[in-house]
Parts: sequence; structure tokens; C-alpha cells
Amino acid sequence: MQMGMRDRGELGWLLLQACSLEQASPTVQLAALEGVALSVAAGWIGESQARAWVHHVASDICRHHAALSSWLSALRQVRGAEGWWRGDDGFPQACDALLTLEREGDGVTWERLEQALAEPQPDTSLWAEPTVWRLRAVFAPTLVSPANASLDTPHAIEWLRQEWDIRGRDDLIRTLLWLAGQGDRYQWDMDAMQLLDKDERDRQRWLVSLQESASYGRTLLAFVSCGEPLEWAAWDWVRLVELAFVGEGLEWLDAAESRAFAAHGADLIARRYSDWIALSHAYQRGRSLFEGRDVMADNEHDWRLLWYSPASPWQLPLREVLDDNTRAASRAAIGQWRNDARHWVLTLAAVREPGLLVRQGTAVTSPSEEQRQVARQHLQEALGLYPGDDLAELSRHWLPAQAHHLNQLAADARYNALPPTDTRLGKPEPDAVNQRAALKRCSHHAATIYMAEKYAFHLQLAMDSGDFDATSLDALAEALRSVLCRFYGDARRLLDAWAAWETALPDDHSGALAPDIRWHRDDPGSPFHWLDWCATAWHEPGIRPSLRRFTAQTLVGPLNPNVWAEPVKESERECRAIREWLDEQYALQDRDALLEFLDYLLNAGDRQDYQINYAPYTLNKERLASEIAMLEASACNEDDRNHLLRLERVQKNDACCNDVDMAAWDIAQSIDLAMAGRQLGWLDDQTFDLYLETAYSLAQTHYGDWSAYAAGLYAGFAFFMAETEERHTFLQRFRDALVGWLTGAPPLAGPWSSLDFPGARPHHWAPMHIDTLLGDAHTLH
Repeated sequence: MQMGMRDRGELGWLLLQACSLEQASPTVQLAALEGVALSVAAGWIGESQARAWVHHVASDICRHHAALSSWLSALRQVRGAEGWWRGDDGFPQACDALLTLEREGDGVTWERLEQALAEPQPDTSLWAEPTVWRLRAVFAPTLVSPANASLDTPHAIEWLRQEWDIRGRDDLIRTLLWLAGQGDRYQWDMDAMQLLDKDERDRQRWLVSLQESASYGRTLLAFVSCGEPLEWAAWDWVRLVELAFVGEGLEWLDAAESRAFAAHGADLIARRYSDWIALSHAYQRGRSLFEGRDVMADNEHDWRLLWYSPASPWQLPLREVLDDNTRAASRAAIGQWRNDARHWVLTLAAVREPGLLVRQGTAVTSPSEEQRQVARQHLQEALGLYPGDDLAELSRHWLPAQAHHLNQLAADARYNALPPTDTRLGKPEPDAVNQRAALKRCSHHAATIYMAEKYAFHLQLAMDSGDFDATSLDALAEALRSVLCRFYGDARRLLDAWAAWETALPDDHSGALAPDIRWHRDDPGSPFHWLDWCATAWHEPGIRPSLRRFTAQTLVGPLNPNVWAEPVKESERECRAIREWLDEQYALQDRDALLEFLDYLLNAGDRQDYQINYAPYTLNKERLASEIAMLEASACNEDDRNHLLRLERVQKNDACCNDVDMAAWDIAQSIDLAMAGRQLGWLDDQTFDLYLETAYSLAQTHYGDWSAYAAGLYAGFAFFMAETEERHTFLQRFRDALVGWLTGAPPLAGPWSSLDFPGARPHHWAPMHIDTLLGDAHTLH
């Protein structure tokens, strides 16, 4: 305590200063010898390590001083220059006494000292083993392992609580995993990438937006402007090693756990940095950003000691800090912390919500009550999922048909086999066409991840809400992991695919995620690279329809754009809304009425009404004009008014109603109503399948391709629409939607562009991935 050494770290710094590359201060070397002696007596270090340090310091003294008199003279000179700050403690008298003894040949003479130093010494390391603790030298050179809180970090508990908000083992493990997998570097990397693409005006706007964090922003801007390497991951990974050491000293981690975490940090460091100097500079950049000031030139003396001192723990090459066995063991251990399926869900969801990664641990940490409320609100507003609802409703957000559609479009784009953009109903917008064409860059990447990550985000929200059965949630998470492990060979392939599809189809609601995805791909610590990549028994989180069944379902067209997933039984709340819609639009109030109307649509429908009541007028224009004039001259009720409007449409051949087969209108309505019946539970699977198959066959009978079907659907929609002031707007929207479905521009407008029409010969290029829908003998490519 009198020497100012409160822990073994300060002793390590003293010993390092006593062995600097230049000639060390004699008083520092004397203090180092005294410190070693006291440390052995205090039980800080062992005798063999103390002998090694004495030998090292004494050898350095003898290299610079040929005799005891030279050594003592140097000590007197330095102490005199220091102004005898320790007081007159009899030092001159002690020097004189030592010289007298040496002249008399008594005691330890300089010659005997040199002889002793020349003798072979035991191979004792100056620093702690294992060598991974050498990374701690950024904070304090480590002399002894295992750690001891009272000797190495006497104020650790208070420091962890104040600086890290760590209050125990679980908090510590979460922080260690966060530092390894995300840390401060994530946001800094994201900000730096954005700044590189901004001009000076936008950079200043960004700086103003930071408000309280403006000092950080100024420091980052300075690094970007002066061309400083934008690399600071060492800030996270060196602190990971330090916290692992502290955790062992507090006995919150056992020796194997702390060394595995430290070795993981060393493994990540070795992947990023070639030497200790590069590591140091990266650490200082991170510290600069953290403190909001440039500290690159701070503590230069200490850094030079670590870089160049012959006794430095960093004399060992950085890449030799870990041996192969330790590295392999650490990789296995870090994988064990993230080996459950819930970590898969958490990691996928964290790309949209980066804050989730602070909740890693032995088991994914439970959210706070505020987080639960946010999760519930999002589930209710975005998905219509409420507490008490059947968790199976999540399956409607598992969309393998959408993945099939995207894979098919990408394959067709690659071989210039996309459908023409000039349709009989119009052309899509140029931007939508360009987006479709860009899918050729995605043809090498399976598309399931594009929809699966959104499903994972919703599943994470369901977990956070605490409103659903944990066992069922675990089963869904396991199914998700199994599917993705089968479709993607490793994390890099998954992230490459995700980045490709996200770039081609950015989510307008959350901004483009591609930079975040690429960060996870390129950062070796990202949890994606440490998940348990194993496929269990095949069981998808939702239903995977056959290609024929999906094609039949898409006959509904824009009447119901939610065709990517199979209809499932809805909650009672959703069922009330569906029943109200059926009653208002079709006056259908129960299952029997629905079945009767479905049979009517598929056997006769509105197309028969046209054939009987309107088609004959096309043969007699005079009769048509007379009928219209008579109705216009009389007071019309609602039915007469609708009849008049339809006669006028016949007269004008509105939407080509007299030239096309309008059976598509009945087919689309039947599918729409059958889907509603399935959601209400009025139709079981077998009955629903029967109506799908009937509609499929009817479409095959009446049409030869999607273009003709779309024309018939548009004509039926326009002809049978009731009077409304918004007719033009409705027609334009429906027409635009049909163009999107036919052309795949934009790609997610609808799936007709990727499907063969019922009964038509196949004409699409076969996707090269396995995440496609199963076909049958007729539709195999």
C-alpha cells in the first residue's frame, strides 16, 4: 500500500516498466525488486515466478552497469534528482555499507551476481497462463491466474454495477455474449457506413440529430473525414476478455467458463487483427468513440511498453495467443450458450430490432413489462393476434408459396423468360419493371429467408408477450430452425441470400435491412456464426401447399391478395368481421347458405345472368336502346337502376364485357368465399379442397392463360359493380392490380406471373433451389 500498489495489475505495470526497451530508471528497477519481494511475502505471486522476475530485472541492471558502484551511483543520482521525495531514509549509508562489504569480499558481490545470472534458469513464465490473459494487458498485465477478486480487482462489484449495470452471473453472461456478438461496434459501424455516403451538409444534419451524443458524433466525423481506418471491434473484444477475468475472480464464472469466453474474444481478435499494434489502435479508436474525444495519442508510453519491452506479455505473436485445442474448445463452448432454437429466433429478429441481442444467455432473457406491452400492441395492430388466440394463427405468416414465387421469378429473370409487360389491361410502372428485372441477381439465393425472417420477428413478439404457451412456441422455433438449416448450408449462405433479396425487395416499413444483414455476415462475432446449425425432423412452422393447390387458390386474384398462405380457422373476433362481410356483401348468414351460393357460382353464377338477361341485347341494338330509354324515363328502384347501368355497359361494351368470358368473375368469387368459409370453420379441409378443385377445373375449361382469365375477371368486376361515385377509382385500382399479378411487377403484387395456368403447358425455367412447392406429373418442369 505504501508503494501505491493496490492490486496485482499495478505490480505488473511496475515490473514491465523495470524492463523497458531503453535503459529503465534505476529507482523503478529497485522498486520492482522490492515489489517482487513484498509480493511473495504477501502471497500475490509464487516463488518460482518471483525468481524469474528477479533474474530478468537483475540481468537488465547488469547489462547497463559493470559494477556495484556504478549501480549505486546511478541510484543516488536519480534519487537526488527526485529531490529525495521519500525522505532521508538512510539510503546513502546503505550504499556505503554495501560497497564496503563488496571490497571486503563479503556478501553478494557483483561478480557472484553475474555468475548466478549466467547459470541456466528454470523455464518459468513471467506472465499468467493460459496465454489468453495476455490480452488483458490493455488494462493490466496479468501475473497470476486464476483470478482473485481481492488481489486483482478489489472494487470489481462496484465497478460492474456502476459502469455496466451488472449485478450477478446472469447479467455478466448476457453482457459477455453481447460484447462478442454485437457490442458498441455495431452502431458505430452502421453510422460510419451512412456517413461515407453523405455529403458535408447531410453529415452536419446527422450530427445535430444526435443531441446529447454530439461528442461521439464529432469524433466519428473526424475519423471519417481524415481517413482514419474505421475499425474498432477490439474495443468490444478486449473488454470481453477483461470481464471474463473479473467474472472468474468473483466466482460468478468457473475457470472453464471464464477461459472459454476469453478464448472466444482472442479468437475473434485473431480473425480481425494481424498484430498487437493494429489491435491497440483499434481499441483506442473504440475508446475515443465511447468517450467522445480523440484519445489516439493518450498513454503512448504504456502502449510502447506493451509493444516493445522485452518482458512484455505481448512479445508472443498475437496469432499464437491461442493454440488449436483451446480455440476449438472455446468455439464449442460459445456454441453451447446459443444452442437452443429460441436463440435462432432472437438472432433473426435482432436484425430488425438490434436491442434484442442484449437478452442472450443460457436461456433467452425474459423481457420487461414495457417490452411485453410493446410486443402485444404490435401483434394486435399488425397481425390481429390477441391474448387467448390460437397460436396456429401464426402459421398464416409462414409463406412458402411466396418463396416459390420469388424463386421462380428470379429464375425466369435470369434467363430472360419473364412475362411481357404489355398486357391487354395496361403496363406496370417502369420502377416496378426494373425491380422485377433486378431479381436475376437473386437467382442463386433461395428466397425462404425473405419471408422467414418476418415470421421469426412475429414469433419473437409472441414469445415476448408472455401470452402464449411456451411449449408451443418452442416447437415453432425448432421447426423454423430445422427448415432454415435444410435450405441454407451455413450462416454465410443464409445471410447472403437474405441480403440479396432484401436489396431487391426492401421493406418500406422498416427501411432497407441490407447493411445490417451484411454487418452480421462480415462480423465474426455475430451470433449467426455461432448458432447450432442442425436440422431436426422435418416439420414446418406452417402449411406448404402443393403447386396445384396454390394455383387453384390464386384464382381469387386481387379480390383477396392474401393468397400466399392457406386459410386457417380464425379467432372469434376475426370471425365476427368475416360474418359481417358475408352478410353485407352476399346476405350469407350460415354454412348452408354459403354452400348453396358456392354451388350456384360454380354451376351458373353471374355469367348465366349475363347470358340470359344481357347477351341477347348485343344482337339487337335498337331493342337495347329502347330498353335503356324506357328505364331512363321512368322512376327506377335500386334493382331497376342496376339493370339500367348494366344495359348501358352492354351498349358501350364497357370493359369488353360483350367480348370476353366472364366466368372468371364467378370463379374468383367462389375462391374468395370458400376461403372465408374455411376461416370461419364452416368448411372442413375436404370440402374446401373440393371447391378449389372444382374452380381449378372450371378455369381450365373456360380459359387458356392468365391473360384471358384476367380480362374475364376485370370484365365481370366492372359489369356487376353496383352504382358508386368511386367506380372509376375502384376500376383503376383493380386494373392496376391485375397488371401486377400478370407481370410480376412489382414482384409481390401477385403470383400469376410465376405460375402456369391450370391445364397449360409448363413454360417457366426451373428454380435451382429446394424451397419450392411440390408439383405433380402434369406440372413438372
